[in-house]
Amino acid sequence: MEKKRTILTTSNRGIIEDSLPFRLFQKAKKFGVWNPSDIDFSQDAQDWVELSDGQRHEVLRLISQFQAGEEAVTLDLLPLIMAIAKEGRLEEEMYLTTFLFEEAKHTEFFRLVLNAIGEKGDLSIYHTKTYQEIFYELLPNTMNRLIHDASPEAIAEAATVYNMFVEGVLAETGYYTFYQSLEKIGIMPGLLKGVGLLKRDESRHIGYGTFLLQRLISEHDHLFELVVNKMEELKPYSIRLNEESSEIESTFGVSGEETLNFSMKQLSIRMEVLARARGKKIEDIYRLTEKEVGVIS
Repeated sequence: MEKKRTILTTSNRGIIEDSLPFRLFQKAKKFGVWNPSDIDFSQDAQDWVELSDGQRHEVLRLISQFQAGEEAVTLDLLPLIMAIAKEGRLEEEMYLTTFLFEEAKHTEFFRLVLNAIGEKGDLSIYHTKTYQEIFYELLPNTMNRLIHDASPEAIAEAATVYNMFVEGVLAETGYYTFYQSLEKIGIMPGLLKGVGLLKRDESRHIGYGTFLLQRLISEHDHLFELVVNKMEELKPYSIRLNEESSEIESTFGVSGEETLNFSMKQLSIRMEVLARARGKKIEDIYRLTEKEVGVIS
């Protein structure tokens, strides 16, 4: 016999408005509605033609990896939304609707950048072996597992790969590289403006992933070890990605060692935050502040 649906918003429960997921939903409505089409890329187009061939290759590599990465996370988020929805976690699903919208918007943003600078060729040549292992195989396989296995273990693994690693380590390192490369010499302001807005959106995404994993760890303490082991398993990918990027000397003077140190710091920060969930009551997890999970605004 099929389970009868319970409508929450007309029950005594209503909407849990002080829960972190619902507060993230409010933040997304306020700060996540920027339009990539409103960004002026005219200066970026002028700057682009003045760059050296080496500089253009370096920027294209980074943009192409972000472009493909945003497309991938847009496609791969749906199974998690389905899993959360099936559990009847209304406030989390409400927030996740904005999450998916923002990932699609980020995909549009990088395509607009490429169009503005006249780069419409095949940029998959910049997707290294390690990059392909992560975004062509690991990420989709981990997320698609949720379609047939929505166990706490599977959801924890998905949030670790997607939120903690792909967003919390790889994307954060990419933002850092953009700023180190372009902001220091004052070029491509449209690209940098959008990257800043993306970073703000992604802080909410990572914040939700942090909340989700803390909730799961609070409910199932053994999952902490699963997450720790998964992050250790993912760590070499980050190191190899950095090594592949460092094979060609940066034309902007970005140090490979400095970038790797930044990545490793991000890994450490994520694990420190998650460790705090052990022994916490579930109601305390729902009352986490935005600041505690790293939300920028």
